[in-house]
Amino acid sequence: MTILVTGATGSVGRLVVDELLAAGEDVRALTVDPERAKLPEAAEVVVGSLARPDELPLGGIDAVYLAPMARTVRRFCELAADAGIERVVALSGSSIGDGHEASSGNAYAVVEAEVGKAGFAWTFLRPGSFMDNTLDWAGMVRAGEVAMAYGDSTQTPIALGDIAAVAARVLTTDGHVGATYVLSGPEALSLRGQVATLAAVLGTEIQFRELTPGEQRGRWLGYGVPERVADWLLTGFESTTRNPEVPTGVVEELSGRPGTTYAEWVAARREHFA
Repeated sequence: MTILVTGATGSVGRLVVDELLAAGEDVRALTVDPERAKLPEAAEVVVGSLARPDELPLGGIDAVYLAPMARTVRRFCELAADAGIERVVALSGSSIGDGHEASSGNAYAVVEAEVGKAGFAWTFLRPGSFMDNTLDWAGMVRAGEVAMAYGDSTQTPIALGDIAAVAARVLTTDGHVGATYVLSGPEALSLRGQVATLAAVLGTEIQFRELTPGEQRGRWLGYGVPERVADWLLTGFESTTRNPEVPTGVVEELSGRPGTTYAEWVAARREHFA
């Protein structure tokens, strides 16, 4: 079976390539810059982008790992169906259906709808917040203070490698067609808890300072975050303060291995924070 990995140099797609190769699968890895991508020699590296679907090399492909790109997904589905591709595993998100006009879930919903109605044997993966989001805290961590609103907001952050492991598993095993999997990390952590974990793993003192929602919004706007997106983010943090997230256990069930804890994730990235 030959599997096309779109977004093969993206944050999740690159790891999907590794997981599939480790499982002995034939991988066609899609990238806009093969030389810079430095993909494994075992992969068939091809030039292309989901942004230009009419140029995609779809011949001889049995299954696709589909990175989310709502703008061109309809055309991709038309071309993939014409090429005889039957299996699509699409990366989506747990924000689908949250109802906010600026939600990332709106674009994910478009991807799911187009893939679903195209007639593929599909599986949708809906991870929640990424552990990698806290890489943006590095400067604050080094300064010894992380300042955020809604410190008691409790989510189940997931490591990108765990998403990739599940994607590879459902691409290469039976029993997942028509399934929508909500993916989470193995533990529920508040923002304060994440900061405490950073301090414990890094062996340094890091304070948590609570910002007001207005202060947080102002900071994000100063970073260039659009107003509607800042409002959506604040809504999400406030919601998970009132309704803490709970681990789903899907990563462990499907991958057959423990999910990566936040402490393990931090330990592997000491140099980034130190």
